[in-house]
Amino acid sequence: MLIEGGRVLLDGALHETEMLIENGVISEIGASRPCLRTFDARGLLVMPGIIDLHGDAFERQLQPRPGVEFPVAGALEETERQLLANGITTAFHGITLSWEPGLRGAPMWRAVLDALDRGRWTCDMRAHLRWEAYNLDALDMALADIAEGRVHLLAFNDHTPAILRRLDDPAKTVKYIERGPLDAAGFRAEAMRAEQNRDRVPEARRQIAAAARDAAIPMASHDDDSVAARDVFRGLGARICEFPMAEEVGAAARAAGDFVVMGSPNVVRGGSHLGWASAAQLAEAGICDVLCSDYYYPCMAAAAFRLADRGTFDLARAWTLISENPARAAGLADRGRVAKGLRADLVLLDPRHERVVATIARGELAWIAPGYATRYATRTM
Repeated sequence: MLIEGGRVLLDGALHETEMLIENGVISEIGASRPCLRTFDARGLLVMPGIIDLHGDAFERQLQPRPGVEFPVAGALEETERQLLANGITTAFHGITLSWEPGLRGAPMWRAVLDALDRGRWTCDMRAHLRWEAYNLDALDMALADIAEGRVHLLAFNDHTPAILRRLDDPAKTVKYIERGPLDAAGFRAEAMRAEQNRDRVPEARRQIAAAARDAAIPMASHDDDSVAARDVFRGLGARICEFPMAEEVGAAARAAGDFVVMGSPNVVRGGSHLGWASAAQLAEAGICDVLCSDYYYPCMAAAAFRLADRGTFDLARAWTLISENPARAAGLADRGRVAKGLRADLVLLDPRHERVVATIARGELAWIAPGYATRYATRTM
């Protein structure tokens, strides 16, 4: 494929140039020759494909209404369509492995992994294991899945103490109960049973961290509430600080060389829906260096434009938070930038409307917006 006439993000700046793609990789930049396929990118921006380290919006395809589940394969197919339409070419699905039955229980974990393994995906969809600390019943399964190469990122989650504190408030526990098969009494019993694992949690964390280190997969800690907590997880090998609950936690993580991940919806909405740290302000302060979709895929590209609109970042720099930096955090050296020899994962944007108009995944046109199809041409050579 020849991409011609676009402004391409190269080495931190936008340059009008042409690009050749062969065998799924970028083969030449600034060169042109007749190709079977041509994309007229005049007036468009050509950026690296978006890399989403943490997204759980796929859960809404699995369970669009509380207690209403759909087949996993079809849910992931619909999820992939949404990802590609939003310029996301690599997606780490945040799959929670919790003691909670239902949407976040062990059977669903295994079903999603199996569907990912069986599918022929255009988007590079990967498993981000959100390990719930008190779920010791599933520890052996998680260790086996890590050893078998089925997990691509491990995150340490610990929502159980907060759930236990809310058990006597029906309004706050209803969201947990609705995503599983138990009534309030049954859910309470499961939570109390999980609570009995409290003293075994540190050793289980050490075991699963050792497995992740052996498998050479990146690790993250989730919702760190203190610098001391971040220090503990860094000691286990987790060099990604995911959603620090306070600015000082994120600042300490960056000072120690960790990646700090925040949600792109936080940027687009102008703040955290939970009242925690502002992702835009942390990015502008040099603390947040990675944005993820969190729970809404359209916010990835939109967040880069919002950061540029705020004036501290230009778009080229803002885009690194959703491409180059997450690639570095995940240890993916073959993507995240536009450079010769890298994967041809690209997103084309209309800067006038700040929208994704086409997504190229490993050299193939994966999605194109209505009204732009005439820019893509094929011919016989």
